[in-house]
Amino acid sequence: MAAEDPLHIDVLSIMSQVVYGSVGNTITVPLLQRLGLAVAAVPTVVLSNTPHYPTVHGGALPVDWFAGYLDDLVARDALQHLQAVVVGYLGSRGQFEALLDWWDRGQGRPADAMLVIDPVMGDHDHGVYVDPTLVRTFRERLAGHATGLTPNGFEIAQLTGMPVGTVDEVIAAARTLLVGRTQWLAVTSAAPDTCADDEMKIAVVTRTGTEVLVHPRLPITPKGTGDLFTATVAASLLQGHGIVDAATRAYEAVLAALRHTNEAGCSELLLPPGTLTQ
Repeated sequence: MAAEDPLHIDVLSIMSQVVYGSVGNTITVPLLQRLGLAVAAVPTVVLSNTPHYPTVHGGALPVDWFAGYLDDLVARDALQHLQAVVVGYLGSRGQFEALLDWWDRGQGRPADAMLVIDPVMGDHDHGVYVDPTLVRTFRERLAGHATGLTPNGFEIAQLTGMPVGTVDEVIAAARTLLVGRTQWLAVTSAAPDTCADDEMKIAVVTRTGTEVLVHPRLPITPKGTGDLFTATVAASLLQGHGIVDAATRAYEAVLAALRHTNEAGCSELLLPPGTLTQ
């Protein structure tokens, strides 16, 4: 009997997972699969729902489980055709350290695979909502590992310790993270105090230039928009778009999902019918 080929993975999505709701892998995996990508999902936390509800059950995956999931993908020879790893909410400092160790070893995957990280830590409205030791580890170890980063305006301040009140300050802070392998940042919710009430800004910063994208602010705030943005950026890059076009397509995808969610009257983020990118 001939040997069977392994299941080949295009994108590895490392994010939270919920039983009820549309955050993390629960929203990104369907999106990426719609685009014809083979996706493996590694959960960082498994929760009944997001913590803003009155009850929540579950928690972070043990570090040895998390590291084992990554190592076993290599052992199964599943990453020969890997194009991208997309990272969102991490459950602990130990998970982040295990992820960087696994990535830096570079085993079983193409050398040109992308690593796109959303360094989820908090936001302007709620402050830091992850373990403070994870914030410290991001500050100390994140720079230079990822191909690209998608922090929000609050998170770029946490990463750099620099002022980010204006767009120019956001860009200056982002530039300090363009070291090592890191080629670009797309900073969402940038400099919110400089925006009109009905708009938001994204600062796209590369080693050769900057672009500020302005998009509408819609009056609903379901969880999961950051995850959707990051996954769409990665998917668009894999389709051959540059980072500015990828970020533009990503915010358009988020707006389409928000409008569909609002029309449906749902409290959880919904993907509209069809694909969000072409």
